[in-house]
Amino acid sequence: MHLRNLGDGLTVSAIGIGCMPMIKDGNIVYGEEADPGEAIRTIHRAIDMGVTFFDTAQIYGPFQNEELVGEAIKGKRDGLVIATKFGFRFDDKRITGIDGSPANARASVEGSLKRLGIDCIDLYYQHRMDPNVPIEETMGALSDLVKEGKIKHIGLSEAAPARLRAANAVHQVAALQSEYSLWERDVEDDILGTCRELGIGFVPYSPLGRGFLTGSIRSLDDLPANDWRRNDPRWQGDNFAANLTIVDAVGAVAAKHGVSHAQVALGWLLAQGPDVVPIPGVKRRVTMEDSVLAADLVLDADDLAALNAASPKGATAGPRYGEMGMRMVRI
Repeated sequence: MHLRNLGDGLTVSAIGIGCMPMIKDGNIVYGEEADPGEAIRTIHRAIDMGVTFFDTAQIYGPFQNEELVGEAIKGKRDGLVIATKFGFRFDDKRITGIDGSPANARASVEGSLKRLGIDCIDLYYQHRMDPNVPIEETMGALSDLVKEGKIKHIGLSEAAPARLRAANAVHQVAALQSEYSLWERDVEDDILGTCRELGIGFVPYSPLGRGFLTGSIRSLDDLPANDWRRNDPRWQGDNFAANLTIVDAVGAVAAKHGVSHAQVALGWLLAQGPDVVPIPGVKRRVTMEDSVLAADLVLDADDLAALNAASPKGATAGPRYGEMGMRMVRI
């Protein structure tokens, strides 16, 4: 497995694993119900293949996803980079709002450490920016957690350039996690450049367009009734049909190389710079193994030109979230 450098001296495998889909009866469902046993075997197989970077969050479940990852890494912790996230308030297991306060950062890290069964979190993200708490206050608390040895590196998710700069002035930010893929390229405007100026690595989530770019779904009817994507604007009506043109372009490049759609979509991201480390979400060994092979795919100039022409920035039909979700990004 190839390795890549994020920021603040953090080295990870070129492909990471998004663990969000792995829990049964969670709050965010993609596709058929997850089998926790298969999910754990998937993490073990990923480790065998050289993957070192595993991503979870307090909000996934909530809480159960961290517990599953913790169970999977028992006895396998050495050499792994475990990333998790905080930034929400809860009433029992009900999410009640965003909370980037220092008190929540400190309380949340204790819960995550316990659920993961580890004594230090390698990369601790603020999951969503809190407009009511100055980022300097949040970063001050996170910096203290680094000094105390409870976390090694600090990350942010969906932060705008001004907030990135203010945060990085307090403590080096190792990584920004935000959505980035062939059908979501807005970070190319100013966010990606800001990260590079500040020495912050970039971790794209939903690098396969929540599965759309894999070519495996050609109709909304292919999704289970409780699938989260049924509420995704890009998967609705005319938007769905229009966005299939991107899938077809990915498919043409995949056919040329004899690889999967997913490998091409991930290969395109890897070609955007050595500081980009996508984290495709998986719950089964077969899809994980396919995605990890993207680390060895080399797309040529013609491939990249064809993909860029088929999916220029801003061309995807529909916003990436509904109204509430869009209020929580790029702030």
